[in-house]
Order: sequence, then C-alpha cells, then structure tokens
Amino acid sequence: MNPTLRQMRAFVALAKTGNFTLAAQAMHVTQSALSGLIKELEQTLGAKVVDRSTRRALLTDIGRELYPLFSQMIDDLDGALANVADHTRLKKGIVRIAAPQLLSCTLMPEAIAAFRKDYPEIEVRLGDTAVESVIARVLSGEADFGVGPEREPAPPLDARLLFEMPFALVFPKGHQLESAARLTWKDVARHPLISLQGQFTERLLDEVHALHGALREVPVKPANEVTFMTTALAMAAAGLGVTVCLPYAAPLASLYGLVMRPLEEPVLSRRFFIYTRPGRSLSPAAERFIGFLERFVQRTSA
Repeated sequence: MNPTLRQMRAFVALAKTGNFTLAAQAMHVTQSALSGLIKELEQTLGAKVVDRSTRRALLTDIGRELYPLFSQMIDDLDGALANVADHTRLKKGIVRIAAPQLLSCTLMPEAIAAFRKDYPEIEVRLGDTAVESVIARVLSGEADFGVGPEREPAPPLDARLLFEMPFALVFPKGHQLESAARLTWKDVARHPLISLQGQFTERLLDEVHALHGALREVPVKPANEVTFMTTALAMAAAGLGVTVCLPYAAPLASLYGLVMRPLEEPVLSRRFFIYTRPGRSLSPAAERFIGFLERFVQRTSA
C-alpha cells in the first residue's frame, strides 16, 4: 500500500466537507478529478473509505479510522513545508557568527544593524572571541561561519576573501608623531610599542624586518604584549606607547581620542576571510548575511 499525497489530501478534504463538490473546490480540481483520486485511494488500500449518497459522502469504518491519521500527517507536512518556505523567503532563521574581539566591537555590529533593517525576522548571533578561537568555533559547528585574519598554516576550512587593509599607527592626540608628514616603521621603533601576543606580532615583525633591511639595525620590538587590541588602544590612550592596527578599528580609536595614520616603509597589509566548513551547506539566512556583509564592507571601505 502506497497512497499518494494527492489521494490523501482529496480524502481529507472530502472527510472535512462531506461533499464532493465542496471538497473539489477546496482542492482546486474538478469534481470528477476528486472522485477519481478517491477511487485510486480505495484501489490502493483495497478497501472502501467513503459511502456515496446523493447528498453526502459518509466515511466507512476504515475511513473514520484513517481520517485523523491522514489529517495529522498532512498538517505536519504542511507545517514543515511552511517552515522551509519561511527560511527560503528569509522570514525566519538564525545566523551564528564567530569573530575576533576587535572586529566584534567595530565593523560587525554596524553590519548586523544594517542587515536587521532589511531582514528584521532573522536573528543574528555574534560570538566575540580571541582570534585563535574563531577557527575552532567554526569547525565545531558552534558558528555557521567565522570572520578572521589569514592564518598560517591554513586551517581546514573553506575561505573567501572579505577585505585586505594596510596597517596604521595609532597614538594619542598631541603626540609628537602627529606633526609628521608621513609615518614609517622607523617611527614605530622610536616609541614603546604595545602589540598583541602570539602570531600577530611574530608575523608582523618578521615582515617588517624582511621588507625593510635598515630596520634590522633599529629593530621594532614590543614594549608590552596584550591579549586584546582594545587593551592596546586603552594603553595608548593613557600615554603608555603607540600601537598598530587595521583601519576598521577607526571608530574605536576615535572613542579613545586616538589618532590613526597610515604606515609606510614598508606598507604591510592583512587579509581577512570568511571561513566556512567544507562540504556543509549554509542556511539561506547565513548565505544572505555573508553576501550582505561583503557588500557592506565594499561600501564602507570605498
């Protein structure tokens, strides 16, 4: 026995109305087509489900037994399909993002707020974390995708470029560097540098020394290494040194009363990627947010 969905829908419509004409109207089919579906169902089951009369269609004992079962199956299926439709039409959904702490208090909230104006029914959950934890959250499935800098070695994730930005020097207003026409890494070497721990500083200084041989004689060394860039900015604002970061942090630097200037000789940049698990499809809401984020970054950096 393998009744079709159309046969079950026809039977439920007939059971609800008790009338072939009304049931056909509810199904948007002709009365003869509805009658044919009922006959097919009875042939499939090998039993009558309806006793036909001139005025009403009366359910048989088997029909009365099947009606609540078929009705519940159809309601469950329609509910599931409506739920899928809401997701595909972006009427509902949850997007879970993992992003570094600094990105999470500068660029990401602005992007999420702009996205919510266009898609108010979609819930966006931002998980702020240390840079090293972004990859782990994506791999574990805790986040649908992550946004973070290029890592070495490359993580076992799919990566698509979100943006590339050059480093800038950040220092308090009124600092002696403010009067300089241009700033270089030699200027950085002359002041206490507050930098981040781990791969960030190691890779940055390796590139500086490799690209500018003269700096080997005047090496750039951190005077203080911290876990979060917000700490480095706060220390710079207190006059404890200068720090180096990417321009997306400009709103936060302004809040601390800091000046942000491009760094030259050499110009170094960092690439940030959107990381997703390979072979795993994203929800329509997550796909839409990623596309929105890419366009948002292009607009704000133009």
